[in-house]
Amino acid sequence: MHSTPVEYLITALDGTDADALDRRLAVREAHLAGAQQLAERGELLSGGAILDDDERMIGSSMHVAFADEAAFRAWYDAEPYVTGDVWRHVTVQRMRLFRPAP
Repeated sequence: MHSTPVEYLITALDGTDADALDRRLAVREAHLAGAQQLAERGELLSGGAILDDDERMIGSSMHVAFADEAAFRAWYDAEPYVTGDVWRHVTVQRMRLFRPAP
């Protein structure tokens, strides 16, 4: 029996200290490479940077789908923006994407 993936919406704001952008940029390539791998496996459904009024990156939004919570947790705990102390205010919510009938 094939189970339905568990979907999550991650909304994460970066720190606001003077070093916040430097921390983001230091691990950005690793974050993007990981996002690409998620996309290739069908686990990244959407994502992008949250911008301020001056178009500066101040956070991220990701919609991901994993086989179960353990798989999500394994990814999240190794995510470069988490381990690199980029994301400071994170909300993780279970969700289900609306998929209209063809």
